[in-house]
Amino acid sequence: MHIAPHREDNGWGAHFRATFALGVPLIGAQLAQLGIHTTDVVILGRLGAAHLAAIVLASQFFFTIFILGSGFSNAVMPMVAQAYGRGDTVSVRRAVRMGMWVVLIYALLMTPIFYNAESILLHAGQKPEVAALAGSYLEIAQWGMAPGLLFMTLRGLVSAHGRAGIVLYITIVILTVNAVFAYALVLGHFGLPAMGIVGAAIVSLGVNILSFVLITAYIQFRPEMRRYELFVRFWRPDWPAFREVVHLGLPIGLTMLAEVGLFTGASLLMGNIGTLELAAHGIALQLASIAFMIPLGLAQAGTVRVGVAHGRGDHLGIVRASWAVLIVAAAIAVAGGILFALIPTTLASIFLGKTGKDSAAVLAIAGPFVVIAGVFQLVDGMQAIAAGLLRGLKDTRIPMVLALISYWPIGFLSAWFFAFPAGFGGIGVWFGFLAGLSAASILLNWRFYRLVRQAR
Repeated sequence: MHIAPHREDNGWGAHFRATFALGVPLIGAQLAQLGIHTTDVVILGRLGAAHLAAIVLASQFFFTIFILGSGFSNAVMPMVAQAYGRGDTVSVRRAVRMGMWVVLIYALLMTPIFYNAESILLHAGQKPEVAALAGSYLEIAQWGMAPGLLFMTLRGLVSAHGRAGIVLYITIVILTVNAVFAYALVLGHFGLPAMGIVGAAIVSLGVNILSFVLITAYIQFRPEMRRYELFVRFWRPDWPAFREVVHLGLPIGLTMLAEVGLFTGASLLMGNIGTLELAAHGIALQLASIAFMIPLGLAQAGTVRVGVAHGRGDHLGIVRASWAVLIVAAAIAVAGGILFALIPTTLASIFLGKTGKDSAAVLAIAGPFVVIAGVFQLVDGMQAIAAGLLRGLKDTRIPMVLALISYWPIGFLSAWFFAFPAGFGGIGVWFGFLAGLSAASILLNWRFYRLVRQAR
């Protein structure tokens, strides 16, 4: 079945309005996922540096695996956008349904890794107390991966229809639920037992399930969504669509993994320097991650906007949609970088009680880290936007190679060199971040520019 191809006003004002209308809810969706772990970091920081270091490692471990799987969810977005742009209802259904298949299989395959998380962290040189706490968190939180990835997959459908506002409403619900129950179960309030890091894991699992249930209910109750019949004969395979999800999604996942893996590897470097440095690194990284959700959400909006324009063969729409996203992201990144540079210690203190054990020492180390995080917000944002725009064109393999080169031979090796041989310690790791993200920003934007010029 086909519908009329999507048409759109190509005026600059229309593109900026559409960027905000789609980007704000998608930013909210990113903040929802990060907000689960941000809340945990804030609350567990009250229990001391060991618990804070454990949730830093556990969160990075979870997201390293989650982000690879999210490549398959993100592959559904350009597939749906292009099909929607050309009015192809059948291809929309095929993309979403097989995307759900792929992420379910992926989550199942990752189970053994989570159950051996403590051993993996110990072999990576982490302290036994911290590794044990992180392992206890991951044994429970891992079961939230499947519903979390399914939520991301279904988000592509509602985004292509311009209905991403529902994602924002779901975000508000799960952030509220997470904050209330994490406060109660971790620290023991409202008559509930104080379960520490295990309580945080239970809440993380619960809100991931809730997000999937809510977006599924929305799709089933909206006539324009229900007509795709996503769950009718759900067990029936569609192998061409399945292969396309894997073909597009694996490079996307590896591209994202290359960056997240850089930060995970840096956390391991910090752990080898010391627990205080790791805790300070976790605070600065959490602030940088929150700021990064803005360009990441805008990048997903760019994927949809470029994908729809590409699906209907609109070159001018591709150009103006991409410029609108890039300009908005750059303006926000500059403003955020200035804020980080002006009040680094104030921002860092949000994540650590000032009267807790080792708090003053951790905050003193975290301040310079936050300043560097502010400096690289611009290049980090620009490389995320470029990657999203390339996905809208279904270009994923060459960007994967460019990202791998940028984050590892350039970024990680620079982090190691500045931290140890050059003797800069923890701040040297952050110098490495800046080198890798700058390289990615230049290479990915150059790739998109070349493809658009060739298409013209």
